[in-house]
Amino acid sequence: MKKAMVKCPKKHVNLFYSVDCEELARNVASHHVTLQSIKWRSFADGFPNIFIENAEELRGQHVAFLASFSSPAHIFEQLSVVYALPRLFVASFTLVLPFFPTGSFERMEEEGDVATAFTLARMLTNIPISRGGPTSLVTYDIHALQERFYFGDEVLPLFETGIPLLKQRLQRLLDAKNVVIAFPDDGAWKRFHKQFDGFRVVVCTKVRDGDKRIVQLKEGDVTGHHVVIVDDLVQSGSTLKVLASHKAEKVSAYVTHGVFPNKSWERFTHKKNRVLDNAFAYFWITDSCPLTVKDIANKAPFEVLNSCPLTVKAIANKAPFEVLSLAGSIANALQI
Repeated sequence: MKKAMVKCPKKHVNLFYSVDCEELARNVASHHVTLQSIKWRSFADGFPNIFIENAEELRGQHVAFLASFSSPAHIFEQLSVVYALPRLFVASFTLVLPFFPTGSFERMEEEGDVATAFTLARMLTNIPISRGGPTSLVTYDIHALQERFYFGDEVLPLFETGIPLLKQRLQRLLDAKNVVIAFPDDGAWKRFHKQFDGFRVVVCTKVRDGDKRIVQLKEGDVTGHHVVIVDDLVQSGSTLKVLASHKAEKVSAYVTHGVFPNKSWERFTHKKNRVLDNAFAYFWITDSCPLTVKDIANKAPFEVLNSCPLTVKAIANKAPFEVLSLAGSIANALQI
């Protein structure tokens, strides 16, 4: 006779957060997570003067910290908190770092290169052990698969993905059956292709011409289709021109991490409420880079979609940005 599986009661998680992540933290808190506060202050010389509220009440509690390493200056103050929280006799500690920012520089190509991704992984590996054991590290769509092995045994990395949010969104498109997934290079194909079983796919390749990278269509047909470019992060829009030149009906894009250095997102906006030739129909990002989300919200109309399809917060007319929130996924990860 089979025994019925007993469901474990949900953990009561106390969530601290960096200043940049306040909006995302509040969205996570709507999924039965309790927000806690930190006083982020500075001394006269600029160094952090930080105070964790209700520290004594955290004993025996499950604690998490939502981080945004948006700049080197922010990393130090947040690491100071991350190293302190597990020492408060907490039952468990989880660090949520949606975007692992140094991931694009993970290896040495010549003597003298510094693999900063490995350096950051070592810093996170040294987070103190809590009463419940090693720290759990939750991160999304890390740039290179080999970075999974950069972390030591003192931290338990949980590698999540934002792709399910995209797939939910694609199902709600009027032309969902005409969607083709495009990977801008072999790296993107390796990272994501197994998550798109049942979708038609095309693969591009990047060829170097001096200092330039030329994107070429490697395999697949985009003619007459709604092509959705999928990658982990974005730097430029070069792939768009290639797919448009192959007679795609329209082109959209998804990246988990909308880094957009030097406000490069501006080149994708629809000018004066009209769609330019070869413009993106949609550009989906997550809220893993909260400063980008705030920047776009202040400068261009866009739409925020919660991970629950029934919870939609619309902001004016999308042009063409939509933010797919990681809040529900993060709340689920905190229960593991």
